Amino acid sequence: MTKKVKLTRWDAADDINSIEDVIAHLEAAFEDGDTAEIAAMLGIVARSQGMAQIAEKTGLSREHLYKSLSEAGNPTLETLVRVLGSLGLRLAVVEREPEAA
Repeated sequence: MTKKVKLTRWDAADDINSIEDVIAHLEAAFEDGDTAEIAAMLGIVARSQGMAQIAEKTGLSREHLYKSLSEAGNPTLETLVRVLGSLGLRLAVVEREPEAA
């Protein structure tokens, strides 16, 4: 007799438990510079903290956040700054490492 196995969908948001996790995930997304990846990771981070709470802190609707912070989304700079601020973070500019030849 075969035993039925119940599978659940894995959500990366469930693995983000600290501000260090948030920073590590966002830094990795920003490292590549892929805007779709950045938006999606910001959405994952926002879900890990509670999208309703992020919406309340930013003054943006949950629907707007879900749409903007997806792989298909394209958040404005204002949305990016507000979401980062709600997480206790800010956008900073640092010099890139020289690319290997």
